[in-house]
Amino acid sequence: QVQLVESGGGLVQAGGSLTLSCAASGRTLGSSIMGWFRQAPGKEREFVAAIRWSNAYTNYADSVLGRFTITRDNAKNTVYLLMDSLKPEDTAVYYCAWSPGYRPLSDRTDFDSWGQGTQVTVSS
Repeated sequence: QVQLVESGGGLVQAGGSLTLSCAASGRTLGSSIMGWFRQAPGKEREFVAAIRWSNAYTNYADSVLGRFTITRDNAKNTVYLLMDSLKPEDTAVYYCAWSPGYRPLSDRTDFDSWGQGTQVTVSS
């Protein structure tokens, strides 16, 4: 298992930007997959983006493609979600997640470990 701690959430106006961070600890990430999900009030949790640690291959939900960027810093064992052109509908609790490296990278990847979440609120 991996321990994940998110940070960087907050309140931002529509059209603004925000960067979320997720620090991972507890194991070497190797070819693991790190992902970001979000859950808005009254809605199911949904996939946002994912990255394979070893080669930085990425996958994005259509709703954020072109606006959000997932990156990782090997030295800091940290994955980031850079969010631009934010919309009110991006308001949600954002969760970081970890999946073992043997799984394929897609928007349907199963994730085993989860962070506690960080709130992102976009005002109109």
